[in-house]
Amino acid sequence: MVQRILNPRLDYSFFLFGARGTGKSTLLTEVFRNTPHLYINLLEPEEFQTLSLDPQSLIRRTDMLPNNTKWVVIDEVQKIPKLLDAVHRQMEAKGLLFALTGSSSRKLKTGGANLLAGRAVVYNLYPFTASELGNTFSLDSALNWGTLPILQRAQSDATRRKILQAYAHSYLREEIQQEQIVRKLEPFHRFLAVAAQMNGQIINFSAIARDCGVNERTVRTYFEILEDTLVGFLLQPFHESIRKRQRENPKFYFFDPGIVRALSQTLTVPVVSGSYEYGRMFESFIIHEIHRLARYQDLDWTLSYLRTKDGAEIDLILDRPGHPRALIEIKSAARVTPDDLTQLKRFLPEFKNVESYCLSNDPRPQRFGEIQAVPWKQGLKKLGLN
Repeated sequence: MVQRILNPRLDYSFFLFGARGTGKSTLLTEVFRNTPHLYINLLEPEEFQTLSLDPQSLIRRTDMLPNNTKWVVIDEVQKIPKLLDAVHRQMEAKGLLFALTGSSSRKLKTGGANLLAGRAVVYNLYPFTASELGNTFSLDSALNWGTLPILQRAQSDATRRKILQAYAHSYLREEIQQEQIVRKLEPFHRFLAVAAQMNGQIINFSAIARDCGVNERTVRTYFEILEDTLVGFLLQPFHESIRKRQRENPKFYFFDPGIVRALSQTLTVPVVSGSYEYGRMFESFIIHEIHRLARYQDLDWTLSYLRTKDGAEIDLILDRPGHPRALIEIKSAARVTPDDLTQLKRFLPEFKNVESYCLSNDPRPQRFGEIQAVPWKQGLKKLGLN
């Protein structure tokens, strides 16, 4: 069994959000293995029907818990937002603690659900990181198929392909259609395919709107949905001025390479070292590793990118409170040369008190002036990520 980095504390109630298939239920099974608790799974039809018809029955049920049972685990709580009123009541009246999982907080927010007013902290769970997989991690496998826990038992590429195709379909059907997050499914279906093809690129909202047959405001809402359901995140453009930063368009990164390839229907085309697609997927992978590890370690970092009007770019900028800002170039090459660092060198005089890195597949650490070119795993550690 893979040991997850995220380890929720059992002294306070919490929400655990994560996209489907990231292992929320498995994680909580392990967390509560030696802790008495009541487990309620809203994916079970009978449980769902009972509690959706009578959310207050949760109060009567938890009133009967033994004195040594202080925890209640509710899986997929967003399916019955009204349950949170009963949860709130039992927190106050009985001192019970709740672990509440869901694949999205969006339905809770948009439905005006009781979000417990600070009585529960929030954790997010992502696909496996390289450090979680340890010796079983394969970069080629991660770039081709991703690291979703549901793939770990697959024994062949054909099976992995089927799982990812089914995942993309079930996400559309269950997460979007059944939860009624969007009213018209077909434009959103087209949007997912277009967005997947533009993974890691600066978003052109108006062009995507034309391709999908919707207006620009709808496209912006679609990206919000993907963020709220943890299917990806927006990487904002860097600028010292927040006001000016808001004038630029962000990049969007889907949460897993396998899902990107499933949505863009490229699973049958291998991601081969040295290809353009390999470089694109490698950059996305490194950015996700940094994003996930920083979140798991509760680091209050801000991630951004910088691109000038003439196309010069810094792949990733990390603002790390208490530490120098980090400028990061990401290269998939197995050998880093001075020519690979031309753009990063160009920007260095414009920043004060910074550290600069090139993270790559080159196994040999090197220093090019102020720039440390290191293997990507070593680079993550240098940044302070475990």
